[in-house]
Amino acid sequence: MTNATPQLVVHRDKELMAQAAAARLITRIVDAQAARGSASVVLTGGRNGNALLAAIAASPARDAVDWGRLDLWWGDERFVPAADPDRNAVQARAELLDAVPLDPARVHEMPASDGEDGSDVEAAAARYAAELAKAAEPGDRLGVPAFDVLLLGVGPDTHVASLFPEHPGVRETELTVVGVRGAPKPPPTRVSLTLPAIRSAREVWLLAAGEDKAGAVALALSGPGELQAPASGAYGRGRTLWLLDRAAAERIPPQLYPPASA
Repeated sequence: MTNATPQLVVHRDKELMAQAAAARLITRIVDAQAARGSASVVLTGGRNGNALLAAIAASPARDAVDWGRLDLWWGDERFVPAADPDRNAVQARAELLDAVPLDPARVHEMPASDGEDGSDVEAAAARYAAELAKAAEPGDRLGVPAFDVLLLGVGPDTHVASLFPEHPGVRETELTVVGVRGAPKPPPTRVSLTLPAIRSAREVWLLAAGEDKAGAVALALSGPGELQAPASGAYGRGRTLWLLDRAAAERIPPQLYPPASA
């Protein structure tokens, strides 16, 4: 099995999926901290990403994490003012981050449209790329940290982060962060990691729940190529894990992919 070969875990429903993903992520963070002293996770927004954070907040096991030794990044962000409730970071704080003792210096939010770069989304993207490069170690690829887990929600059109089918960002091969204009879902202006940056992670976990995601999941796993289905180009250096509920997995032929190990 190559690192790009996805492993699938299918749960009964979205609630169980969120709880199981939360338990899995807590374990992964604790293991990374035991091995290296710290851990790094890239968060995703959307209903599944937020449900995962809420499940961590509700879990007694959350106290096993040394929150002060955790670096948090984001895979993408809506380029709106910092306090806008549409921002992934604002939603993440409401679901979990404000309830745990994080080190503020290790919470790496993407720039907002009322930040130092103003409305210049390309400059904001370059600023975040520089922050990633500063955190990277000499052996890390592309000047991006080797994230322990990078979370991605899968959109109904197979987009991940803010990389949409056939859009310029999904074609990027050298930059690690891009400004996105004209996104097909609002708001149209965003900041996003690129596929090369995503693939620097040790593990990439893709989350999808609900029957409205079934077509996207089946398409992405059928290998159409990342330009048509960006989710198919999202994979980790060591592991690629698709966390699904039954509704999202209903169109996948069960014989195609082996189940993930525990």
